[in-house]
Amino acid sequence: MARNYVFAPGEYYHLYSRGFEKLPVFRKGSDYQRFAECLYLLNNSESVNIRDIKQNFSRGLTSGTLDVYSTKRKETLVDIGAYCLMPNHFHILVREKDEKGISRFMQKLMTSYTMYFNKKYDRTGSIFGSSFKARHVTSDNHLKYLFAYIHLNPKERGDITNKLKEYAYSSYADYLGIYRSQATTLNQTVFPDYFMGAMEQEINEWASWESPEV
Repeated sequence: MARNYVFAPGEYYHLYSRGFEKLPVFRKGSDYQRFAECLYLLNNSESVNIRDIKQNFSRGLTSGTLDVYSTKRKETLVDIGAYCLMPNHFHILVREKDEKGISRFMQKLMTSYTMYFNKKYDRTGSIFGSSFKARHVTSDNHLKYLFAYIHLNPKERGDITNKLKEYAYSSYADYLGIYRSQATTLNQTVFPDYFMGAMEQEINEWASWESPEV
């Protein structure tokens, strides 16, 4: 968890963390998929066992399609507005709903994924370099910048801007009207209306800059 940080309900925050010594925390597509599923399933006020949920789907014990994003949740802990997963780090843009919601969510998220990763790759200990970091978003300009910055992260891997929508491990495609079941991870209604505007044009304009990392 973030240390000595007080999150205020109704406020927006940029959350991020890197792998220990910048080593990859996502080695395969299945790792990205697992973390993305955690973003949805663990944003939940009740305890969740992801392994049981996935096993129930695979055995046909849960009605509906074989899609964890159709799993019913209780009250969510945070509102997620954007995210991007990169080989050795992740970014999440959230709104705090209730006191300690972010802290509870991030503890569940990072603990669950670390347990999964360590079991899969036969290792022990933390996989992240430190507790997650958080920055308070204090203005509309900052919020707009973060929306672009987070979704432009794959550009660092050589992806050209008009290919960002094809990057499977961010929320950018969900803002372009491309249907994906994981879009249910987001709660776009509590974020400003400009998030639903001409975001592709905004992204292209930001991409022409060499902006510093947040």
